[in-house]
This record gives sequence, C-alpha cells and structure tokens, in this order.
Amino acid sequence: MLQPLRETFDPQNYPNLLVGLEKADDAAVYQINEQQAIISTTDFFPPVVDDPYDFGAIAAANAMSDIYAMGGQVLFALNLVAFPDNLAQDILKEVLRGGAEKVAEAGAVIAGGHSVNDKEPKYGLAVTGIIDPAKVKRKGGGQPGDILLLTKPLGVGVITTALKRQMTDEAHVKTAVLSMSTLNKQASEAAHLAQAHGMTDITGFGLLGHAHEMAAQGHVDFRFFADKLPWLPGALGYGEADAFPGGRGNNMIFFQEHVTFGAGVSQLVQDMLWTPETSGGLLVAVSPEMVETYIAGCETAVVIGEVIEGNGHIHVL
Repeated sequence: MLQPLRETFDPQNYPNLLVGLEKADDAAVYQINEQQAIISTTDFFPPVVDDPYDFGAIAAANAMSDIYAMGGQVLFALNLVAFPDNLAQDILKEVLRGGAEKVAEAGAVIAGGHSVNDKEPKYGLAVTGIIDPAKVKRKGGGQPGDILLLTKPLGVGVITTALKRQMTDEAHVKTAVLSMSTLNKQASEAAHLAQAHGMTDITGFGLLGHAHEMAAQGHVDFRFFADKLPWLPGALGYGEADAFPGGRGNNMIFFQEHVTFGAGVSQLVQDMLWTPETSGGLLVAVSPEMVETYIAGCETAVVIGEVIEGNGHIHVL
C-alpha cells in the first residue's frame, strides 16, 4: 500500500530525514541539528476495554510507545478523536482525561488535537519526541550472538477479545489493562544503558510479525524459546476457548513464510504468537554481557531468545 509513496520519495533529496519510508520502522526521525532530532508518530484505534478512562490511557501509552521504541523522549502530543453524536460527552471527557494523565506521566503534555463525528469511537495521539541522532534505536541492528528480551507479557489480544464476548475474569482484565497502560519509558531508557543494538515495540503484527521486521532489517534470524515466553494471567485459557481476534489470521497469512515452528510448539502457542497485541512491550537485542545491565534497568524484562545468522527468518522452538 505504501509503495506509491516510496516511488515519489528520493531519500537523497531529504538528507535530514534519518528514518522515513524507505524501511519499515516505528516512527519518523528528522535531524534538526548535530545534537537533536525530532521523532514523529501517530496511532489511534477503537476501544479495547469498557472503561473510558482506561481506554484513553491505553491508547495514549500505545501511541507514545513508538517514540520509546526509537529510544526517544516524548515532548508533546495532539489528541486524535472520532466520536458518535449519540454517546454522552462525559464518556469522551473520561477518554481524554485518561490520555492526558498518561501523557503527563511520560513528562509531556497534550497541546491540542482534532475531532470528527464517527459511528464508532476512536482515540489516539499524534506524538512528537526528541533524541540525539547518534542514539536512535532502529529495528535492524541485532547481531548474531545477541540476546533477545521482551519487556511485557503477551496475550492482550485474546483477553480483550474475550472481554468483548463477556467471558473474562475481572482480575485478568485488570492485569491486562495495567500491562497495556504501562509506559515503555523505562524499557527504552534501559536500552541506552545496555547499548542495545536494535529494538521495536510489539503491537498489531504480534510478536512474530514485529520480530520478522527486526530480523529482516538486520539480515539475521531470530530464535525464540517457547517455554521462555511470558503470558498474562488467563491468556492461554482464553486462547483455548478460541477468543482470537481477526488479526491473528491476517498476521499468519502475511508472515507465515518467514516463521518455522519446532515440533514441540503446540498449536495453541502458535496461534497465540500470531495474535495482535495492543500497547505491548519492547523486543530488544543486546549483547550477552549487557543482559544483566538491561534487566537491572527494566526489571520486567525476560530473556526469550537469541539472534543467529540468517536473513529474516523466525524460529520458534
């Protein structure tokens, strides 16, 4: 879909655009001087939970995550709102309050926005961040021998789908909301401390899709260990109950040629790994000697795999 845009874009004409359309990455990066570059991104979606405040906080954390995936700091954000005429405005106020308080937690501010009428509510942000151009973290960069860490557990996609089907345990939803609304700020700062070679955030393409993008851009393969993967409480049970969103099938169709599963990986785990995540954690590649440094800076991080020689394939064992 983006190919027509790429055909009109010559990177040589925009030397200050450090990250743009030429390769898939988490946000655009534009250098403004020797010490500073602007990071720009946007994201919005329909409600994934019932509580308006929680929805606003989750959508904001998710949008800001792309800034953190590039290694940057959030400066300010603009609200993006679609809202029906027939819903109470108090609902929208709570959505906006949730988003604004999450942006404030990031040390940033909501500075404006835009709204339209729509049949279905949608909310998100256009986010501006800043970074030293020499410290930009790209998706590519993982090297053979690197260790792969994940900073949040998986399984949000099946929990939120189960919630829509009214089949969830309240405690499971509460834990998933906490995970989705947790900023990736600390995980991003830890990447600088550990001199991470590459990273991305895990969202709509699921772990396998985003991992493939990282591996392909680094011209390496990733090897994941299924027994090391962290899952949110209740997630595997909802998977067994077939609470999968439609995005699982789309991800499988698009990325399956780049993924190989070992004989011991169950069909359930395979399906779970194709499932989209919302406001997931960072997938980070660091050298073995820096793993402890990274975990010291981000205590939620767990080792889930390693980088090996290759050209973009994902092996799940």
